[in-house]
Amino acid sequence: MKTVATTNAPGAIGPYSQAMITGNLVFTSGQIAINPATGNVEAETIEDQAKQVCENLKAVLEAAGSSLEKAVKTTCFLADMADFAAFNAVYGEYFTGKPARSCVAAKELPKGVKCEVEVIAEV
Repeated sequence: MKTVATTNAPGAIGPYSQAMITGNLVFTSGQIAINPATGNVEAETIEDQAKQVCENLKAVLEAAGSSLEKAVKTTCFLADMADFAAFNAVYGEYFTGKPARSCVAAKELPKGVKCEVEVIAEV
């Protein structure tokens, strides 16, 4: 296994890595809407948070030698399912290959964010 780390995405805020590669797959940790330049959650709307999440995932996947286009499976967590349509609109702009996906409501997410996404992709 190989650990993936990049300064172009938020560093881990706990005892985990941004992603791990095993075989020809990369497994990302869940990304939230932290701006890697400041270390803060700056986006307020679900659309802006979803965009930051996808940009963070894009950076982690690129550091792993992969891309959003090579995503096989995503798991999406929403703090409020009422945000599903707005989240989905942004998600669809980034995950154009339409990977398999689960989307669940979470009672609470780290740092009070509205969404979190993790990805499994080909390397």
